[in-house]
Amino acid sequence: MTPPVPDQRTPRGQVRIVLVDDHAIVRHGLRSVLEREQDLHVVGEAATAAEAVDVVAAARPHVVLLDLKLSTGDNTEGLHLCGQLTELHPGLGVLVLTTFLDGGLVVEAIHRGARGYVVKDVDTTELVRSIRAVARRESSFDSRSAAAMVESMHSPSSDPRLTERELIVLRELAHGLSNRDIGAKLFISETTVKFHVRNIMRKLTATSRAEAVYEASKLHLI
Repeated sequence: MTPPVPDQRTPRGQVRIVLVDDHAIVRHGLRSVLEREQDLHVVGEAATAAEAVDVVAAARPHVVLLDLKLSTGDNTEGLHLCGQLTELHPGLGVLVLTTFLDGGLVVEAIHRGARGYVVKDVDTTELVRSIRAVARRESSFDSRSAAAMVESMHSPSSDPRLTERELIVLRELAHGLSNRDIGAKLFISETTVKFHVRNIMRKLTATSRAEAVYEASKLHLI
């Protein structure tokens, strides 16, 4: 489905917003809620990463509300899009709005240039406050995302809390498979494998794949 044509007629002083979510009903609901606020104006929508790049370039928003899970079935496409948008548009504020509450994802989103991270069941008042903060080039996190981020950043290596997918990738690393081979075996892209490997290394405080496997073996993860 083609996203709505960007609206270029935003009155001066309003916050211009682009919604990026692969579910049309979610985008329509967000638009309805946000446009009750006099200073918030949705100027475009996108369902895919490719659409988002085009819509953001055309609409010139102040803020992008970005769901991490788009068409690939995992979080990596949204993270890559976050990095791409902030690189193409340095002044752009990306606010992640997603169902996934994981400290590692919060940290990774920040590394990719996001200014904020909130979960989708946050109340409307909190969401609006976050949008306005990001538009002012401030950071904004709901309380649970902030707590998850702090916990992730301070997790000791003895408790790496690898996800189920990361454990699967880790076992394939232990078998000596390359990123390409792991991707082919698990039916995921090589880029997705790299994302998981990077998270595994970070959580295990390892500087190489071999060290990650060694640390994992000491923790009886493999």
